[in-house]
Amino acid sequence: MDYVSALVPPFVMAAFFIALVVTIVKSQGGANKAKEDEAVDAVLARAESARQADRHA
Repeated sequence: MDYVSALVPPFVMAAFFIALVVTIVKSQGGANKAKEDEAVDAVLARAESARQADRHA
């Protein structure tokens, strides 16, 4: 029975890792992609304007 207790943790970790990868792949694109892209663009624009303001000050 020791071999069963030795093999269970790697199988459990592998199952969680596969579930994580599937979740990440499924969340890419879709209906929320445009909203996420807008949020990233807004953050980048804010950072760029702050950088230019520091340069001109």
